[in-house]
Amino acid sequence: MTEKIDAVITWVDGDDPRHKAKRQAFSTPEMVAKENVAGDTRFNNLGEIFYCVASINRFAPWINKIYLVTDEQDPHLEPFLEQHFPEGYIPIEIIDHKTIFRGYEKYLPTFNSISIESMTWRIPGLSDRFVEFNDDLILAAPVTPEDFFTEKGIVCYATKSNYLLTALTRLFKRNRDGSQAVTYKGTMLNAATLAGNRRYFLKMDHTPRGLSRTHYEEFFTRHSDLLEQNISHRFRHATQYNPQEVQYLLLHKQGRCEVRPVKGNLLYLKPKNGIEYIERKLAKFSQSTHTRFACFNSLDMAGKEGLDKVIAWIKERIGLRD
Repeated sequence: MTEKIDAVITWVDGDDPRHKAKRQAFSTPEMVAKENVAGDTRFNNLGEIFYCVASINRFAPWINKIYLVTDEQDPHLEPFLEQHFPEGYIPIEIIDHKTIFRGYEKYLPTFNSISIESMTWRIPGLSDRFVEFNDDLILAAPVTPEDFFTEKGIVCYATKSNYLLTALTRLFKRNRDGSQAVTYKGTMLNAATLAGNRRYFLKMDHTPRGLSRTHYEEFFTRHSDLLEQNISHRFRHATQYNPQEVQYLLLHKQGRCEVRPVKGNLLYLKPKNGIEYIERKLAKFSQSTHTRFACFNSLDMAGKEGLDKVIAWIKERIGLRD
């Protein structure tokens, strides 16, 4: 493939006092009490963005440009990149939420990753094919464009799962107050319903995702009501759908989305599970040279010892030297 492919990273520094103040102004104690809606761990910042960007430079130098989507913030990556990539690094452009929400400014500020990911295709100058990252993702080994795109379309790392069985199970997934819990799987089920898929959905895992800007543009132009519905919530809401899942399902029906297994490709770490769990996971994946993606969910819950071990592993894997 010779066409340009950009990377998009959604990032927030939730420790920034200005951002905290905005969050508090629009949230309620009940929302903050729900970790899956507005809990602090969803916004805490431990410098993950530095490792995400470094991993792209190390293992995907073919990326044309990195767009960093954020809310009036700047992680000041240049000195870090100049230190570790003195021979040059992939250009970075910071994109503010106001840019991608142009025409929909009434829904800002937003603290909702689902809403933001519904709008990243509106980045000015974004390549037609792009790879989207959350800031807690890194590349853990060299990748090629063919790991995300095919001649016919795009690649989705997922498991084809039963829609009805999962939907029935979801009925019992509730918050303590009885309200419907906001879950990653739930947003995929909502997407499958929207896409007219009531037999199966593609159970995605936490990997970078190859996406089509053109497909998003065509879909949301036809269904502007669905776009506005999804971005109208400042915090995650149980009625929202995963926009990436919608794209994958619709393209899968057309034979333009290839589903590949997650197993063997991903290290997914939940640091809150304790130091022994962290050590066991890292030891296992230190032996693997083919695991290409890694996700470190809620590093702030790892504790100092666990955090030190995780960061040391990341630095060694990416090849960063102090």
